[in-house]
Amino acid sequence: MSDTALVVDQIRFEQRAYWRNPAAAFFTFAFPVVLFVILTAFAGGQTDNEQLGQGVKLSQYYTPSILAYGIMSACFLSMALAVVRQRESGLLKRYRGTPLPAWVLVAGLVGSAIIVAVLMTVIVVAVAELGYGVHLPASHLLPLAVAIIVAALAFCALGIAVSAVIPNADAGPAIVNLPFFILVFISGTYFPISGTLAHIAAWLPLRPFILLLYRAFTPHPAGGVWSVTDLRNVAIWGVVATVFAARHFRWSPRHR
Repeated sequence: MSDTALVVDQIRFEQRAYWRNPAAAFFTFAFPVVLFVILTAFAGGQTDNEQLGQGVKLSQYYTPSILAYGIMSACFLSMALAVVRQRESGLLKRYRGTPLPAWVLVAGLVGSAIIVAVLMTVIVVAVAELGYGVHLPASHLLPLAVAIIVAALAFCALGIAVSAVIPNADAGPAIVNLPFFILVFISGTYFPISGTLAHIAAWLPLRPFILLLYRAFTPHPAGGVWSVTDLRNVAIWGVVATVFAARHFRWSPRHR
């Protein structure tokens, strides 16, 4: 088989495995939507003129912020925990002993996560547009797609990198959730941020992604819909995580 056929076949396999656990898949998609509905219900038709701009509704802000949250959850959390489970069960070790190239296995995991991220985008945007009148300009679809692909790749790389420092499957959820929820709270997911907190969060991976998505959902964003700085910051995290994962990735469980 060609390399492309191998990757496509591995992605198909990972997708089959993903949808064989319908309860986990359902809550992966449902939780961001429910969170968006709750936050928007509390916000009502409120606007935040001071930080978001004149006349910008909070629902217009919650759409990109909750979408970013959902994509990070689907890529970072799911990737880290899936790799740890497969490693601790001995599945990765068995994969390593097959003719399947290691990079194809990783590409299958990442490709499957990106498919989930795209589906999550479609669902959240549909709920926001049909239920709350949030508008996504057609001319902003390309910047939105680029931001999602770059961020999904970076979060997948971060998930694989973090999996290398998780000692066992039981410790996985606690170790992975700690950095995840810190990022979620300080990056402006639930409320607009400014000042020192915004400056600190701008150097972390989630905040630049939220800003990229916010530009895509803003009809006429200041400075244009593209932000090279935010894209660069997200991509840097992905590159650093990839290098770390390549050097420290473990195929076998630690000896006990």
